[in-house]
Amino acid sequence: MLIDLSDVTFIMPLRIESQDRLRNIILSLSYLLNNFSTNIIIQEVDGESKFQKYAAPELEKLIDDLSSITLIYEENSDPVFHRTRILNDMLMETETDIVVNYDTDVIFPIESYLTARKMILEDGYDLVYPYGQGNYQRKVSVEQNLINKFISKKFSEKIFENNSSNEVSTSDYGWAQFFKKKSYIDGGMENENFISYGYEDNERPVRFEKMGYTVGRVDGLIYHMEHVRTQNSWFTNPHITNNKNLYETLKEMSSEELKEYYQNATYIKERNA
Repeated sequence: MLIDLSDVTFIMPLRIESQDRLRNIILSLSYLLNNFSTNIIIQEVDGESKFQKYAAPELEKLIDDLSSITLIYEENSDPVFHRTRILNDMLMETETDIVVNYDTDVIFPIESYLTARKMILEDGYDLVYPYGQGNYQRKVSVEQNLINKFISKKFSEKIFENNSSNEVSTSDYGWAQFFKKKSYIDGGMENENFISYGYEDNERPVRFEKMGYTVGRVDGLIYHMEHVRTQNSWFTNPHITNNKNLYETLKEMSSEELKEYYQNATYIKERNA
């Protein structure tokens, strides 16, 4: 029986730039929907829908019911993947009290999802990171034999935990965040002035803590399925210097200055127009 996470929506920005990105979106969705009854919104931004062409046929073999997935396809060949804007597009489409900004390349122990949900619904948190800070990231080198084990063991994350090729590394603020939806929106959503990759993950917790929201963590592992790095997922991003400068400016602002900045942000005004 699936675990009930019907009051949670996972929002997942997507551009399938490599074979391992394709593999990872298939595995992460298979894990979520073979373990949870929940809601998933994917916004794919690309010159063609590779999700429909390549991922969907494979998912139909692994998931009994794909109706929990809502795909928003935006035809756009711009080489820059504007992740923050795409996340905000999906955020405004959600109908649940909890929204999860979710990386397509990660999974967590089942208990971490449940604990994060409880922290928001019962314990009063506004933002929860479903993993520990420090040496909690297990880098998973996903090979075909591991995929076969993952599927045959009914999509258990313990397959990744027991994989001897895993490299343990640090984790900080990316990967995934559970939000109380109202707090996510009232706190400024994703800052669309961060473009492509870099520093938006650093700014987010600083902002929400300074603005008085309750931020917490789950003491658990993260399994990160490794993938090729493009300019949209590494420091080769041409916007990286502007992103860093924006982060440095915002982190020095006081609580009141941050509130004023986000109240007057152009992207906020445009969405409220």
